[in-house]
Amino acid sequence: MGRTMTRKILEQKIGRCIETGQVYFFPVDCAMTHDVGTAGVAPLLEQYGTQALSPRVEMVVILDHFVPATTLSHAQSHKDARAFVRRWGVEHFYEIGRGGICHQVLLEKGHARSGDLLVATDAHVTTYGGVGCLGLGVGVTDVAMTLHTGLMWLKVPQAVGVRLEGALSHAAAKDLALYLLHLIPFSQLNYRVVEFYGPGVEGLTMDDRFCLCNMLSEGGVKSCLVAGDERTAAYMQARAAGPWTLVEPDLDADYAFLYELCLDDVRPMVAFPHHPTLGRDAAEAGGIPIDQAFLGSCTNGRIEDLRVGASIVRGKQVHPRVRFVVTPASQEVYLQAIREGLIQDFVRAGAMVTNPSCGACIGASSLLAPGEVCVSTSNRNFQGRMGSVDAFIYLASPATVARSALAGSITTGEEQ
Repeated sequence: MGRTMTRKILEQKIGRCIETGQVYFFPVDCAMTHDVGTAGVAPLLEQYGTQALSPRVEMVVILDHFVPATTLSHAQSHKDARAFVRRWGVEHFYEIGRGGICHQVLLEKGHARSGDLLVATDAHVTTYGGVGCLGLGVGVTDVAMTLHTGLMWLKVPQAVGVRLEGALSHAAAKDLALYLLHLIPFSQLNYRVVEFYGPGVEGLTMDDRFCLCNMLSEGGVKSCLVAGDERTAAYMQARAAGPWTLVEPDLDADYAFLYELCLDDVRPMVAFPHHPTLGRDAAEAGGIPIDQAFLGSCTNGRIEDLRVGASIVRGKQVHPRVRFVVTPASQEVYLQAIREGLIQDFVRAGAMVTNPSCGACIGASSLLAPGEVCVSTSNRNFQGRMGSVDAFIYLASPATVARSALAGSITTGEEQ
């Protein structure tokens, strides 16, 4: 059998053949922590007796979860992160106002590169698979040991192949992700790498790929990868901060499970409370009244998402019963949205545009009260995720969220 993308990346790192299910130590290209993870990494390095961070690992620290700080504990965690950066001479530090949501920033600044192995103290590190970078979400102990040794232990995972054909003519990448989370059993995704390939990949924009790989994290995957092509190469040429290599699976790659999907058949989806895998046809959620609509997060806060949302609300008004929160994923996205007039469109429509952060998604801002309903482009709709445990969160695409903000209830606009 041929090699998967996962195997190709890992074998290139270790310089020899590997076996699925076996444990190896792999050299890591990049490690990232944010304001939450850094606090746990710092004391471990002191405990290990670390004299200096491994020179082979590109270290990145980003403040993004609780920004700006609204409690003394968050202010202290930010202060501790800044002290960590000074103590260990971290070159790549993105302060508040100079970065944004960690996963978007690592892509924009070229830290996540095709063919690389990247670890981070965050589950949505799978996002980097959009450029063919194998991202692994790990705990603070693993990141600390990686910074100490330059290596990361890994039990080589199996891969699940998803061959795509056609084009997303009726839906968005978010709808595709929700459909796949509904379609593929958790037992087939857990600790496996999902690899997307086939002619349908060509029509997916880079933002589409990032959204898809980000969202699949909710199925318990170890990571995600999208086959490299001309789009990937163009993105890397424009942004990569180091060498990169396009990765594709062999035609006869050894997949544990294989799915084939025609993108033309994908329709708008909505994930019902209280789990991202509870996706249904969006029509089944039609008419459910909402109190809040949220467009943003590391899943759908990119420029293409804002363009979709702004085009829908332009010249219209958000429903008087609804608060519409819009969060650009990064300062770069924010500035681009200003240049294109998208921010003005949102503000004139009655939306609240916030600074780039994880705030609304993680329940750090724009909280939901008991009994309130939110339709959101974020990746998680667990009980209590965005506020009260008695609130209800529905996950949907940027188009569905924007249309729902205008209507006052969940809608794709198709029934109008």
